[in-house]
Amino acid sequence: MDFSLLGPVSVTTGPSAAPVELPLGPAKRRSVLAMLLLRPNSTVSVEQLISSLWEDEPPAHARTVIQGHVSRLRAALSEGGAGHHGVELTTHSSAYLLRVPETLIDTQRFDQLVAHARPEAAPRDAVQLLSQALGLWRGPALTGTVASPPFAAAAHALEERRLTAVEALARAHGALGEDERAAGVLHPAALANPLREGLIAALMLVLYRTGRQSDAIGWFHRTRQLLADDLGVDPGERLRSAYQEILRAGPAADGPRGGAPEGPGQGGHAGHGAQPVPSPPAHPVSVPANVSAPAPVPELLPRPPAGFLGRNTELAELTRLALPDSGPGHAPGGYPHEGGITLVTGPAGVGKTGLVVHWGHAHPAAFPDGRLFADLRGFSGGEAVAPAEVLREFLYAMGTPPEQIPSSPEAASALYRSLVGRRRMLVVLDNAGSSAQVRPLLPGGPHCATLVTSRSRLDGLIATDSARPVRLHALGTEDGVALLGALLGPGRVAEDPDAARELVALCDGLPLALRAASAQLMARPRWRLARLATALRDERRRLPLLSAEDTGVAAALRNSVARLSADDAELLRALGAGFAREVNTAEAAALSGADPELIQDSLERLAEMHLLDEEATNRYVMSDLVKLFAQGDGSGRGEAPAGAPGEDPDARPEETGPR
Repeated sequence: MDFSLLGPVSVTTGPSAAPVELPLGPAKRRSVLAMLLLRPNSTVSVEQLISSLWEDEPPAHARTVIQGHVSRLRAALSEGGAGHHGVELTTHSSAYLLRVPETLIDTQRFDQLVAHARPEAAPRDAVQLLSQALGLWRGPALTGTVASPPFAAAAHALEERRLTAVEALARAHGALGEDERAAGVLHPAALANPLREGLIAALMLVLYRTGRQSDAIGWFHRTRQLLADDLGVDPGERLRSAYQEILRAGPAADGPRGGAPEGPGQGGHAGHGAQPVPSPPAHPVSVPANVSAPAPVPELLPRPPAGFLGRNTELAELTRLALPDSGPGHAPGGYPHEGGITLVTGPAGVGKTGLVVHWGHAHPAAFPDGRLFADLRGFSGGEAVAPAEVLREFLYAMGTPPEQIPSSPEAASALYRSLVGRRRMLVVLDNAGSSAQVRPLLPGGPHCATLVTSRSRLDGLIATDSARPVRLHALGTEDGVALLGALLGPGRVAEDPDAARELVALCDGLPLALRAASAQLMARPRWRLARLATALRDERRRLPLLSAEDTGVAAALRNSVARLSADDAELLRALGAGFAREVNTAEAAALSGADPELIQDSLERLAEMHLLDEEATNRYVMSDLVKLFAQGDGSGRGEAPAGAPGEDPDARPEETGPR
C-alpha cells in the first residue's frame, strides 16, 4: 500500500508492476485523508479538520460530514487490505489518528532520501538519492484537496522542500563537473519560480560555466525587471554577487566545462572563441569595500543566432561604418566618424536583430570594454521600454551600485555618457520605436560603436544624430535555400530543390517565415518540402502555417500595424483588398476613396514602416505576406485558423512524393 501526497492525493495497493488505486471519493474526503497523512501517527482534532475543509463559515452539520468521510475512508482502506500493511484509522474522542508505517507515505520517503544526501561531501551518492527523491513527485503537491489556507500553506511548504532538493541536486552535479546536467535541473525550476533569487543565481553560475554567458546575464536582467515590477525591490545580495562574479570573470569559455563544445544555436559561435577563463566559484565571493575591483566588462549580447548565413554585403557595410581602421571614411584616430551610429532598418521578420547580434559576436576584440544590448520593444505589441529603465540596467552592468544610480533620467543619461565615453564598447539598441526613445541611450565620445535596429526608418535619428542607414532586404533565392538547408539539413533540401526554392518564394524570402516553415517540417521529419509548399499555396492558410507558438509573420505584422493611425490602417486594408500588388497615388486614392493629397502622406508613412516598398517614384509595392495579412481586417483578426498542412478538409494538399 502506498500513500501519495506529492501530486494528486491517492492511495494505491497491489503489486508495484500493476498497482490499483483505491476510490477515495470527493475532494473533502481526500482532504481529510491528506490532513491525517500530513500528521501521521498523531491525532488530528475534528476542529482542525473543519477549519481546513471550510474556508468560510462551516455548516451546522460539519461534524457529521467529517464523521461520514472518515467512515467511508475507513471502509475503502479496509477493502484495500490496510490491516495487512499495519494501517489503521481510529477514533480518539473528538479526534482521529491514522496509524501507518512512515515508509508507506511518499512525503516521508522523500524527506529521508534528501536527509541522507550530501551534495558536496559525496556528490555521486547524492545525485542518486536526490534523483530518487524528486522522482516521487507526480505534480503539484496535494492536488485534489480543497482550496483553503491550511492546505495552501502545506502545499507551499512541500514545494519549498522540493526546490531545496532541486538546488541540492544541481550542487551535486556541479561538484562532479556536470554543469550541463545542473543547468538542466535548475532551468525548469527557475521558469516556474522566477522570483526565487537563490535559484536564479545558481542557474546563472552554471550557465556561465557551460559557456552561455549571455544566457546567464539575460536571466539576471529578466529577474531584476520582475522584482522591480512585481515587488518594487532591487535584486538581493546573492543575485547581485552572482552577476558581478560573471562580469568580473569576463567572457565565458568556448564550451561546457568537462564536455564537448557547444554547436551553433546552443550558445557557442564557431571561429570566434574566447580564451578559457576560470569558472566563478559556486558561492559568490564578496569584495571588501576598501578593495578596488576592476571595472566590470558587461557582455549583454544575446546568444548568436542559430543557422545565420549570407548577408555578406550588409555585414561588410556594418564593419565599414562601425569599426575603426576598417577602411576609408573614418575619422583620424581610428574611430568611426559621426559617433559611429549605424541604423539597420527593414520590414518585420527580415532578420535585423540576427544581423547585428551576429556581427557583434564576430568582432569581440574590437570592443575590449564590453558590449551592451537592450530590446527597446518598440514593435513588440506591448508598451515600449522607457529609456530610464535601459539606462539603469546599463549603469548597473557597468558596475554602478544601485544606490548611486541617479533617479533623474537626465542625470542617469549624463552619467552613462561619461562612463561610456572613456571606453571602447559596442551598444546595440534593438527594436527601437522612435528616434526619441534612442537619443538618451546614445553613448558620448567617439570611442563606441552604436547599432540601432527598427522597422521604422527613424529619419529623425539620421537628421539630428548623423546615423548611417543600412537597409536590410529579404533573402535572395539561393541564400533562402541555404538557410533552409542550415535549419533542416542539406540532405533534406537537396532531395527537393525545386520545392525549396518555391518555399523561399512563398515566404517572401523573410528569415522569420523560413524559420517558421522549417519548424513545421522539423516537427514532421517524414514530410517532403513539396507537401508544405502545396499547403502554403493556399492563401487562406499561409499566414497561420508560417507561425510557431507565439511567434510568426502574422504576429510580427500585427505589432507593426498596431503603430499605425486609423486612417493609415484603413488604407493598408484597402490596398490588401485590391487586386494589384503595385499602385501609385491615384490608384491608391481610387481604392480607398480618399483625397489623393492625403493618400500620398499615408503611403509615405506605410513605406516608412516598411509595410510598402517605394521601388520607384510614386510606385509602391506590397509583398505577398503583407497583402495576405491586410486582407483580413488589417490587424490579423481575420486570419484563417492555424492547422497542420493537409488537415483542412476544404484545402487538403495532395500527397507529393513518399512520406
